[in-house]
Amino acid sequence: MEFEAFLPHFGFAVLLVLLSAGVVRLMIAYPILDDPARRQATAHKVPTPKGGGLGIVAAFVAGMVVLYGTARFARIAEPEFIGVILAAIAIAAVALADDLWDFRFVVKLAAQAGAALVAMASGLVVTRLAFPWIGLVDLGIWGPLLTLFWIVACTNAVNFMDGMDGLVAGSLLVVCAALCFIGAQQGAWFVYAAALFLTAGLMGYLPYNLHPARIFMGDVGSQFLGFILAVLAVACARFDTAQLSFLIVPLLLFGHLFDTGFTLIRRVLMGEQPSTPHRTHLYQLAQRSGMSVRQVAAVHGGFVLFQAALALVFPRLGSDVKPLVVLPPLAVQLLWLAYVARRMRRAGVSWRAG
Repeated sequence: MEFEAFLPHFGFAVLLVLLSAGVVRLMIAYPILDDPARRQATAHKVPTPKGGGLGIVAAFVAGMVVLYGTARFARIAEPEFIGVILAAIAIAAVALADDLWDFRFVVKLAAQAGAALVAMASGLVVTRLAFPWIGLVDLGIWGPLLTLFWIVACTNAVNFMDGMDGLVAGSLLVVCAALCFIGAQQGAWFVYAAALFLTAGLMGYLPYNLHPARIFMGDVGSQFLGFILAVLAVACARFDTAQLSFLIVPLLLFGHLFDTGFTLIRRVLMGEQPSTPHRTHLYQLAQRSGMSVRQVAAVHGGFVLFQAALALVFPRLGSDVKPLVVLPPLAVQLLWLAYVARRMRRAGVSWRAG
């Protein structure tokens, strides 16, 4: 597509930004309050409105409905297209209910798996993966299991990272903008359009979430974003003519996935219940050791910019090299881990949740 062909899309994106911002303002005016006395995992001190992610949901769903009805250039097979819309609505509805009534973790997990199965039932399943020096491997029965695990894991990784003003919204704005650019660059128009809608939704929400935040996105935002990005990773692998790799979205989200994975494994090894509230994610420990909220959010923004630069190069790499692209961000995260651990020792901050 020529540049002129993109202009109507960006005009429509501006409308989605305004829609998102309008919904966020409504959620501030008629708030669902996030009470810090009930949640040990939060870093704020006073009750603050949450549910601002509903603006992101509204922008994305509105964009997808219009896309489904008008844009043939971004079509994927109809069952998959409808599956994305239905799964998006399902995860948003359950997550909004969670913001209202604070479900137990096992209920959240079951709801996330149910929404994932809605998407998978439409055909959104990874059936093969490329491995270095081996090539494409058919996954067989492991394909649906891997897809289900990935969607639920990504949903929770983003959800768990949403505990600091501007961190998730700011970093995912870069993630979605980069994915939008890569999709356009590769002619993967469904991924391009979906990422554009997410970008617009985040742009409408982020000004209200910068420190000190006027509103939090809540589970309706964080679970929704993690879920949709996970589904887009599958779409990258399955449905675009350019055959974008499944690894692009995990690469863009590498910092979030590392922090969540490391924290989960560490807590299990330390004998803690992984589902109980805590403030021992690396980003939380960095803040507790003396870094400001803005500094921690800026560091994660730097991680995402670095990962986005690698993702932009990714399509040009040879198939044997592509899986190795995770090594540079892994090295960065290990350095960040060492830096945070050093700060914790100096500040006397414990790894334990108590």
